[in-house]
Amino acid sequence: MTPLKYARAYQTQSILTASPGQLVLMMYDGTLRFLAEARAGFDLPERGPKRNETINNALRRAQNVIAELRCRLDHEAGGEVAANLDRLYDYYNRQLFLANIKKDVAPVIEIEGLVRVLRDAWSEMLRSGNVKVA
Repeated sequence: MTPLKYARAYQTQSILTASPGQLVLMMYDGTLRFLAEARAGFDLPERGPKRNETINNALRRAQNVIAELRCRLDHEAGGEVAANLDRLYDYYNRQLFLANIKKDVAPVIEIEGLVRVLRDAWSEMLRSGNVKVA
């Protein structure tokens, strides 16, 4: 087995054995990773052949993860918190869509900061054991 196959097997096993709370944390981490890739794409030469492709792919992947987070919200059990997260995720995706269309890094930086706050809060809840995820 090659090192890449070992890494993929480990990643798959991590996902399959993670708690629902840990999966949410992994999705926040993935979103941040894709947003960092998009920001790096903005640093590529303006007329470079890979710039727009890199930005587009990274932002679409971040949007897909955010859409998955949004789909997994339990509005019945989550009440007002779920409704607020739904609105936040909608805002995130709209801003990333505009960043992609306009090729503007400012919304990416804004959303990255907002996602990091949620990610850190979620991580703290998991550490303290004060989280219930259906």
